[in-house]
Amino acid sequence: MKKNTIIYILAVLIPVLLFGNEGAEGGHYLAITGRENDFWPRVFNFAIFAGLAYYLLADTIRDFFKSRSENIASQLKEIEAKLQAAKEARKSAEKQLEESKRKAEEILRDAEKEVALLKEKFAELGQKEIEALQKQFEEKLDTQERKMKREMIASLLDENISNDDIPLSGKAIVETVSKKVA
Repeated sequence: MKKNTIIYILAVLIPVLLFGNEGAEGGHYLAITGRENDFWPRVFNFAIFAGLAYYLLADTIRDFFKSRSENIASQLKEIEAKLQAAKEARKSAEKQLEESKRKAEEILRDAEKEVALLKEKFAELGQKEIEALQKQFEEKLDTQERKMKREMIASLLDENISNDDIPLSGKAIVETVSKKVA
């Protein structure tokens, strides 16, 4: 490390000593170097400056780019994690959709079964109601028939038989009439 430091210090001081008094005399540079311009020494100085700047700033620049690349890598990992989460959410949503479709089909099947059961139940109730109405009609018909028989018997008795014609008692009349009715 000491050797490198001494080399860098000399690399900086030698150009300063060589070119430090350049402007004092018009031809001093030409006399010292034998050249009219100082292009190559300036290139040499720039190379030394660039080397020193690299030596002093290389770790900082390397750390900056390293942290930047790590930052980009972490952002990329976050994006990949979000993408994976989105894919999993999509798969979950698709599973839920399939489950919902299956449940909807099951509900439709249950509804169709329930409709069939309700149809059967209402048909059964309608049949029972029809039977009850028929029974009621038959009972009414029997009642009307008996009523008509009574009216007919009463009208026959009233027309054909008078109290003077039958020397029977009330009990005998009732027995006779009930035999005819039955």
